[in-house]
Amino acid sequence: MLKTDLIKIQVNGTPISIPQDKRVLDAINLSEQKVPTLCFDERIGPQGTCRMCLVEVKLKQQVSYVASCTAMVEENMEVFTHSDSLIEYRKTLLELTLSEIKWDQKSMDNTTLTNNEFKMAVEEYKPTNFFPKLQPREKVKDENPFISRDYDKCIACYRCTNICNDWEQASAITIDGRGQDSKIFSFFDNKLMNSNCTFCGQCINTCPTGALSNKKLELDKPVEKTKTKTVCPYCGVGCGIELISDGKKVLGATPDFSAPSKGSLCVKGQFASWDFVNSKERLTDPLLKNKHGEFEKISWEKALDTFREKLKGSIDNYGPDSTVWWASARVVTESNYLLQKFARTVVGTNNIDNCSRT
Repeated sequence: MLKTDLIKIQVNGTPISIPQDKRVLDAINLSEQKVPTLCFDERIGPQGTCRMCLVEVKLKQQVSYVASCTAMVEENMEVFTHSDSLIEYRKTLLELTLSEIKWDQKSMDNTTLTNNEFKMAVEEYKPTNFFPKLQPREKVKDENPFISRDYDKCIACYRCTNICNDWEQASAITIDGRGQDSKIFSFFDNKLMNSNCTFCGQCINTCPTGALSNKKLELDKPVEKTKTKTVCPYCGVGCGIELISDGKKVLGATPDFSAPSKGSLCVKGQFASWDFVNSKERLTDPLLKNKHGEFEKISWEKALDTFREKLKGSIDNYGPDSTVWWASARVVTESNYLLQKFARTVVGTNNIDNCSRT
């Protein structure tokens, strides 16, 4: 049997067909059902440490409990995701986890627009404060402008260190200490600005509890917010982002994980792809100097007519090489191709360059 061959299994009684090289978690997602995954990020693969995705598996009359993110599917496997014992088990795990962190309604609200996996698990299983609180992890004083580090909410899932080291390969953060004394640490003096951190924001996007968060997204009061899928305007790569707005202005941006970029952004895309929209200095209309040397608003039709007249006059009086054309690294390749074609074929000059070279 080839790895691409399909096998038949059941998830909570629902029959599905799935390639045999997939994991049980893939089968659960394919069946449009869910289990909590606090340590799992598909970009770095299964970790199997949080145990929240544990499921009951029946195969050849044998019943076992496996971590769905690590276990492989097998022919005629039966998977059960929400038996009474599993529900009680996950509730107990969450109660133990909550005893290690500071978690309240504000914490839940702050993760709604980013990674809300922990919030969803708490809402689904409704754990109580059964276990005594442990000593909170050490506070971090880091005055970098982008990432807030509140390790009172850290559940030691280590998704942030894994995504930084294995996906981004920046190796800016690591684990220091053991047990409840363990903490996320940055070389060399625990300041991100002094480390290898490129402020790509991937640690924020993968953190399930808000222990790491976007400083530019922190709001004083809750407002009704919406997300709009779009493309980052900073370069021609075209990474996917989701703009957050309250109906009046843009409040921030988060990565679009459904885009080909799979959530990866640079520091500009993560923290500045939207900032200029709210700037008071942003040009929203064409401007033209009047006879007094002052800029005044004009229509787009007049702006295009003015450009055409001045361009034609320069070419007629001084030749095509009196013009120079600048392409942009912030648009797609096809747009740059059209501009150089216009400069060389229509205008008749080779005076065209790209702003990324300056």
